[in-house]
This record gives sequence, structure tokens and C-alpha cells, in this order.
Amino acid sequence: MLTNEAIQQKVEDLLSRMTLEEKAAQMVQVPYSVVGREESLRWAELGAGSFLHVLGDDAREVQQTALHKSRLGIPVIFGIDAIHGHGLNTEAAIFPSQLATACTWDPAIAEEMGRVTAREVATDGLHWTFSPVCCLGRDSRWGRIDETFGEDPYLSGEMTYGIVRGYQGESLDAPDSILACAKHYIGYGEAVGARDAVDTQMTYRKMKEVFIPPFQRAVDAGCATFMTAYGSIDGHSFTADPKTLKTILRDEMGFDGFLVTDWNNCGSLVQQQFVAEDMQDAAVQAAEAGNDMIMSTMEYYDAAIRAVRSGKLAEGVLDEAVRHILTMKFRMNLFEQPEKKGVPGCIGCQAHRDAAYRAGKRSITLLKNNGMLPLKSVKKVAVIGQNADDIQSQYGDWTYLTHPNATDFRPPHRPYVTVKEGFEALCAERGAQCVYHVGCAVRPLPPEVIAMIEGPALKDPVAEYIRQIAMKRNTPADDIPGAVETAKDADAIILVVGDTIDQHGEYKDRGNLDLSGQQMELYRALRALNIPLTVVLVSSKPLCMGEIAETADAVIVAFNGGQYGGQAVAEAAFGCFNPSGRLPISFPAHSGQLPVYYNSLPGWHGGRYMDLPRTPVYAFGEGIGYAPFTYANLTFDPETFIATVEVTNAGDVAGEEVVQVYMHDVVASVIRPVKQLIAFTRVSLAPGETKTVTIQLKRDDFSLVNREEKRVVEPGEFELFIGHSSKNEDLLKTTFRL
Repeated sequence: MLTNEAIQQKVEDLLSRMTLEEKAAQMVQVPYSVVGREESLRWAELGAGSFLHVLGDDAREVQQTALHKSRLGIPVIFGIDAIHGHGLNTEAAIFPSQLATACTWDPAIAEEMGRVTAREVATDGLHWTFSPVCCLGRDSRWGRIDETFGEDPYLSGEMTYGIVRGYQGESLDAPDSILACAKHYIGYGEAVGARDAVDTQMTYRKMKEVFIPPFQRAVDAGCATFMTAYGSIDGHSFTADPKTLKTILRDEMGFDGFLVTDWNNCGSLVQQQFVAEDMQDAAVQAAEAGNDMIMSTMEYYDAAIRAVRSGKLAEGVLDEAVRHILTMKFRMNLFEQPEKKGVPGCIGCQAHRDAAYRAGKRSITLLKNNGMLPLKSVKKVAVIGQNADDIQSQYGDWTYLTHPNATDFRPPHRPYVTVKEGFEALCAERGAQCVYHVGCAVRPLPPEVIAMIEGPALKDPVAEYIRQIAMKRNTPADDIPGAVETAKDADAIILVVGDTIDQHGEYKDRGNLDLSGQQMELYRALRALNIPLTVVLVSSKPLCMGEIAETADAVIVAFNGGQYGGQAVAEAAFGCFNPSGRLPISFPAHSGQLPVYYNSLPGWHGGRYMDLPRTPVYAFGEGIGYAPFTYANLTFDPETFIATVEVTNAGDVAGEEVVQVYMHDVVASVIRPVKQLIAFTRVSLAPGETKTVTIQLKRDDFSLVNREEKRVVEPGEFELFIGHSSKNEDLLKTTFRL
């Protein structure tokens, strides 16, 4: 890799030779899947800086055009939404979603996911993934909860650090390393009412204390790019906010990569947020705020040129943006090696599929078990539910089944294992019978949608897009009596419930998190059989499962478990491994109870809604296995910041415990959370074994952001908690002073 000084010299030399038009073009990112081949090649000749959603030979043609037909031959960067694996490639290894991966509480798993994804993306000749999502998932109604690492800043930050290291490897110029992109900066998941992309109700102080930490960990890991969020703070669009994009991100956090807008953020200033009177005004605002690359707003090119020539925008603003972009291209050595080589033959190889399988196993989270699991001596197992055999629901969002055009509906590519298939295989190995029935549709089509499907094409592009998806979804008919008949003589019932791709993602925030369709009616009918019943949740997010939590014999959360998520569920149920997943997000008792994140601020009169429980159904950090763990003898030295605790495996099988460390600032200058995760570690214990776990904390772990927006540690009394989950009854406590 070139030295920083050599890169700077090359950047300044190239920048000095660029015309205004070439600088503006370098700031444009072209959506190949939208504009098509001919228009993309024209943009390559103009010198566009980047293209997205283009694979294989199409990408090579664009790159060759940029290298040989543009005046300066500057290579382009190809970006792709490789969110949990290189999922837009049909042959790639598909990992669990970020939310499911966060259930592992294991940054090493996130790093391995990033490393595998990078190899496969690079082998396709591409350079850049728009991942990870560092937003916090604090309101499950939001359609993109599945893309987050959950509700907690610290856990999200540690998982972010791991996956960024995986994507970028040891060096950006390595043939199998790609650029990571921390998104959506910032507060995107905190939008009012979980309504995607609207205003965020927060201050800059709250931003720095709650939402910056995961992004800071991305910077710490060397994350090469950041993406601007859609929303706004105090009515001021993030896309046009220099304090957020320059003062905080670059000056305070130390980010030195380049910043890309989200899809048409620049156009949104005119078309949706109404803070710019025309595209020229929007171009000035976006550029001056610190955006370096403009995604999918093609009008920016002409608008920026006009703004410079009219004196409304200094050309030096474009120079700075292009300087950031060119610096990254030299760091990647694209001028010498414009196409990533990757590892030929690695896409979907056995080693990568094995990594997806490991991640799926580690993500399985057992939340309840009255002794039904692990399954033993069963002769017949009934697997019920649409999501037990729906690979699209198991994969979740951002795969070739959903993007870049979900109306294509390419057939699922093997290998993969659904829950049904996982149980069929294990039952066959044990000489047991496995029967299956769909039971009911997860989301039956209402009459108005059926009428829409049968009608003419719609003028509204979003509505037509949804209509096309509905036309091609295979929605089964409800048959609860048939499911009961199938299961009536089984030794065990595995009921798989959840949601579908129609119920999450962009444009699909939910107001009601109850199980949709007749899934609860199906559950009650099966429960009435008085046969041991395990409920498995295959979904994009926590759903309201209060009755199930109370009355089911066992509950397993799998979220979107990826390629081998179904196999992992079956193996966990049969005791092939001891599940060790822990929740990265809390489960509400009712949609109206949201938000229910564990690290809330105190002061609520009564501490509950008068008609709902005080606590969530399942809390952050919860998860059990087939062996209980006990804690004793917590110590903490405020001089060395070393904490110790004894952890014992009180069961008869080996297991892994996630030791969780929380703190509470008793009295502070600003209102502090009731508790806050500050550390965690995993420990493996044999049956009956006790280990003393030592955790090195830091003084800064007890810091806050004060009213002057400065991070400080205030003297005073603190409480330290260590234990099994965020629930008070699962924690030991000690008090000390700093």
C-alpha cells in the first residue's frame, strides 16, 4: 500500500487536472439497475465515481468504459447491498440477519460473517458493501429492525467493530477486502413512531450519548465510508447538517473516509422534506454539509455545475469531496488493480456455507423450556406453520429473493435447510416420523389486495411495486382443522410462527405487532391437543407473544436465521448442541407498550401503562440453555477497574454463558438510564464447573455526555451489576464511588 504522503501527492496531482464537470461526476453514484446499461456506460464516460447494484460482466464493462473512454481514466467503485452475506448473488452463502447475528453476542461471529461476505463480494469484482447498520432498534414497529444489531449501544458497537474488521481485512488493497459503510448516520432508527425516514426526536447531547457509540466503534475499526440517514434532527435534515456530518463525524469522531448519501437523499431535500426550493439549492446544501458522494440523484451533476458557475457553491467544496473519494480509491490501489479479484471459486463454497451454519447455530435463542426440550424418544414430530418451510421468510430482507427487484422472484437456490427439512432429516436419523402441515397463512391477502392484483397496473410506482410482489407471493390457504388432524397423534409439535417479507423492510413499518392472520388461532387449536408444544419464531423482529410465552412448553427465537437457520433450530431442539443465544432486543407485551428497551430513563409516574404489564415479555439479554448458570461473589476494585465473579454450571451438560456487566450512575448532572451494558464476555463451563471470571473495565465505561455535549466521568456513587440478563433478578450488585 502507498504511504499516506504518496497518496496525498497523487490525489492533489489528479485533482489539479480535473475539470469542474469531472469533479461533479466523481461525486455521483449511478444505480445501474434503475438507469440501465446504455445510460450507465454514458455515465462511465463522463467519469462517474461509483455504480451500485451491478454484477459480473456488466460491472466489468462499466469499469473498462471508465478506464478507457473517460478522459482521465479514473476507476469506479462498485457498491452492493451485501447485508448478511453477498445475498444478491444467488450462489452466495446467506448468513443470519444482523438482528439474528446479534443474538450470538459474539463479535468474532460478526467478523467471520464480514470476512466471508468480503471474499464473495470481491470475487464478483466489486469493492463496497452498504453495511453495517449501526442504528439502534429501539422500536420494533420500524420496518428495518432486522438490519440492526438490536437496542443497545454497547452490544451494537462491539458487533459493528467485528463486522467492519471482517469486511476490510488487514488492508483495503488486499484482493479479498472491501469497503464497509456504517449507516445510517444518524438516528435513523429513532424516527417518530418508528415511521421510516421521518424526523428524529433527539438532541445533539442525546445523539452523542446514545446513538454515536456504535458509529464511533465503526470509526475505531477503520470504517472507510459512512452513509447519511434519511431523517432529520429538530426539523433539520441530516443530509444538510454540517454539525452532524463535519463537526461531529470528522472533527470529534476522527472519521477520515468518504460520506455517501442514502438513496436520493439529495432529491429528498426538494421532493419530500421541502427544505430546498430546487435541485440547485439541494446540491448546495448537500455538498456544503459534507456529503462526498450522492447516491441515485442524477440531477445533482448538472445542479452542482450550475451552482458553481453561478457563484452559489464554491468549487473548493467539490474539491474536498472528490479528495476524500480519490484518497479511498488510492488506498484500495484501484488505479493499479481496478477490479477486485477475491478468491476464485469461493462464492458459496463449503467453507463459507459452514460459516453461515455456525452463525445460525450460535444465534438460536431458547427463551422457555419446561422440560420438553431436548426432544428424546419421540416417534412422531409434527411441524406446523408456513414459515417452517418458507425460505424467503427464513432469509428475510436483502437477498436475491427481494433485491434489487423483488418482482423478479427468482427461484430459491440450493443448498439451504428450512425448519421442516431440518426436522425431517433428524427424525429420519432417529427412526422417527416427521409430518408437516402449513396450518395457515402468515399474512393472508385481504380482499382489497386480491382486487388490486386482479386489476390493471397502478400509476403510483410504489403501489405497483407492492402489487407485483403480491401477485407473485405464494400465499397458502388457511386450514387449521387439517393442521390439528396432522398433529393429533404426534409426540411433539413444533409450531413455527412469524412474519413475511411483506411485513418488514422499507415502506413497511408496522403499527400492530400481533401475530398476523390466524396464527394465534392455530396455536390455540394445537395447544388444546395437550401435546408438548414448542413455538419457534422465524421473523424479522420481536412480535407480541405474551400468551405463547405463558402457555407454550418451549419457545425458540430464530429470527431470520439464514441458509441453515432451519437446521440450527432442529438441532437445538434435539439437543445436538446446547443453545447459547441471548436477546439483543426486548419483546413487548403489546404494540402499545413500545418502546420497552431495557436502558430507559427513570421518572415515569407509576412506571407502567395502567392496562399493560410493567415489564416486557422477554428482556434484553435473556436466553437459556439446557444447563442453568449461577453467580456468586461479585467483587469490583474502583482503583484498577477489575471486576470478578464466580460462575457455575449447575446443570448436567456443558454450556456457554454470556456474562453481562451493567452499570448505573446513581446521581448525575443529566438523567441516566436505569442500567447500561458496559461489557460482556463468554465463558464455557463443563457440568458442575465453577470459574472465576475477570473483566477489565475502564473509567470511561462510567462516563456520560453532559449538557455541554462533552463526555465526562462525574465523581459520585455508582452501581455495578453482573449476571445472566438485564433483569434485576438475574443480576448481582455492588456499589462503589469514583
